[in-house]
Amino acid sequence: MKTRLVVIGAGMASGRMLEHLVKTAPNAFEITLFNAENRGNYNRLMLSPVLAGEKTYEEIVTHDAEWYARHGITTRFGERVTMIDRASKTVIGEHGPVPYDRLVIATGSNPFVIPMPGHDLPGVISWRDWDDTQVMIGQQKGTRAVVLGGGVLGLEAAAGMAARGMDVTVVHLESHLMNRQLDAEAGAMLARTLEARGLKIRCSTASEAIVAGPDGHVAELRLKDGSTLPCDLLVMAVGIRPSTTLAQAAGLAVGRGITVDDHLRTSDPSIFALGECVELNGALFGLVAPLYDQAEVLAANLTGADQSYIPKETSTKLKVTGCDLFSAGCFAEGPDREEILLSAPEDGIYKRLVIADQKLVGAVIYGDTEHGGFYYGLIRDGADISDLREALIFGPASANAAAQPSRCSLAG
Repeated sequence: MKTRLVVIGAGMASGRMLEHLVKTAPNAFEITLFNAENRGNYNRLMLSPVLAGEKTYEEIVTHDAEWYARHGITTRFGERVTMIDRASKTVIGEHGPVPYDRLVIATGSNPFVIPMPGHDLPGVISWRDWDDTQVMIGQQKGTRAVVLGGGVLGLEAAAGMAARGMDVTVVHLESHLMNRQLDAEAGAMLARTLEARGLKIRCSTASEAIVAGPDGHVAELRLKDGSTLPCDLLVMAVGIRPSTTLAQAAGLAVGRGITVDDHLRTSDPSIFALGECVELNGALFGLVAPLYDQAEVLAANLTGADQSYIPKETSTKLKVTGCDLFSAGCFAEGPDREEILLSAPEDGIYKRLVIADQKLVGAVIYGDTEHGGFYYGLIRDGADISDLREALIFGPASANAAAQPSRCSLAG
């Protein structure tokens, strides 16, 4: 008899988990997949090029109706789950209950909305899914758009709208763009690149209120310095919060996210969770690499394995055409840290490597990211770079050549 598996959420994490399940245990589960969106799995990372007009929605769909049908997965798309009844092991959807033997919660995250006056006005949106993307795509050329947040998501939204002919201003509270991933110099270079492409950048700028026009629609953003920015559309991209409402209502252990152990098991042994909604040992996860690792581990454990998810170092790249940057590890200054720096502003190149205890612990690269994977591997593996450091800044070929023992011939 097949195990009844119910999955709540059709995001990238659950999609990858289902791929592993149908490949490794094709006849083990009777699967029902709920999704509040009226669609299945698609690559959310590719919403940026869709917004910019470089791809279509159809090109980023990862699992279509035929895929679900081929693998016998029952889909309940466009249907919200209203309750998890742990006593009867039943998921209650808007259109009826579904019993489970195993349940996976993959509800992802919700965008954080700054609770300033006017945050709920028409024309104020966040950017998390295809519906939000359609709103932005539907704007007229010349639309005045303001993006709150100069992180990865905010800059991708801003660049995408600018590519469609909108007049875009990015408002960022911190002193430089992508302050969590970049240092000040790389952030400044990124700002100059984006400004050369027509975006307006306002860093170290605090917002006070969103103001409506006579028609009740958003009309301007009022800043704390008293100035205003006119806007027809305001996009909030200031962070995300794990979606834990269902889990909390079901009585599961919840901190900032749904609390799981290293097997991705919640406080109920029949219920698992993965993706942006989970919290493991105090850590949250918002990048796709750890989500995919979690998906593989959870799929294995659902089929009877005994695998642990161990978080790894992650890296960041910005998906904006013409902006090449890479960031990995920790690049904060410290008394026990050394830096190797290569700066050529006239060529748009900046590299900063941070070393501690003969290991590469952080890297920030702008303009020439060809060797980002090499640096990421060194950081992830905690490799000893003693023999590489003299030429490390120039990439793997130079570093490895410098590490080779010199060869000389002795005559005599």
